[in-house]
Amino acid sequence: MWGSRRNRDGAQVTCIACGESVARSDAREYDKHGDRWNREDKEFEYLCKHCYRDLCHQPRDGLESLLVESRAGHTDREEFVATFYDLLAEGGDSPEGRES
Repeated sequence: MWGSRRNRDGAQVTCIACGESVARSDAREYDKHGDRWNREDKEFEYLCKHCYRDLCHQPRDGLESLLVESRAGHTDREEFVATFYDLLAEGGDSPEGRES
């Protein structure tokens, strides 16, 4: 009916943490919005199994949007940290305090 999950097309994906190219079947999906079960119109990023195991699997509600708003990866470290802390101060002690 659904077919085997291991029966992929042999595509290669790149781990967003270490940059290693691995077979899709040897990777784990990462959804930066935190809702990997809602698959409609979504493109996933991937982590190799080693990097996935090293991840912290604690709740991160609001963290991704805070990082995006802080321009993580698009600005230098000093500017990012200053913006991140300013945004935290506006919304309380945690990213959750910023969500509406």
